[in-house]
Amino acid sequence: MTKEKAPKGIKGWAQGRSLWMLHFCTGCGAIEMPPTMTSRYDMERFGITPMATPRQADLLLITGYLTVKTLKRVVRSYEQMPDPKYVIGFGSCTVNGGMYWDSYNTIKRLDLYIPVDLYIAGCMPRPEAIIDSFTELIKGIKEGRFDGWIRYRENIEFYKRNQAMVMDIRKWSLDTELAERIWNEVQEERKKRFERATVPHVYELAERIPEGLPK
Repeated sequence: MTKEKAPKGIKGWAQGRSLWMLHFCTGCGAIEMPPTMTSRYDMERFGITPMATPRQADLLLITGYLTVKTLKRVVRSYEQMPDPKYVIGFGSCTVNGGMYWDSYNTIKRLDLYIPVDLYIAGCMPRPEAIIDSFTELIKGIKEGRFDGWIRYRENIEFYKRNQAMVMDIRKWSLDTELAERIWNEVQEERKKRFERATVPHVYELAERIPEGLPK
């Protein structure tokens, strides 16, 4: 079976010049979106336009910090998006939790749960930085460099296992059979760790996620 590859060349150029964007406005990065969309910066000149639902979108923007409760909706939205699809994370919040880094319910690294194609530095990044990320994304799509949806499919157990460490994936995954199996495995592992621990702590157990990302 031929391994799936990201589109490039004329197909990649066409894909990059027609991006329908679903922006998950979870934090202060949402404030930077209106000027990016409207006349001063006019992102539509790059072929990027907002879309109301994930089933018609192919670009997902995470514009700030994520709690566990919000991550559930992000994972569901990402899985509903058709392939090929791309993810951009805004600011330090999606990298290390930002100013909420020490909160028990804040996600520290978004790319442990869904593939992230680009991160934008800053807290929060200005519209100029967002436009710069769009141009880099378009260029990368044309060259076939961004393949997050392929990595997600090929390493689905890695991502599902990480998701199961912080949320009940049985309610939020489209593949319910896989979610049920991985959820049971994670719960069994948690039970064994809990029994071995001198002072069991639920949040300590929830944060034990492997550091390495799939290649």
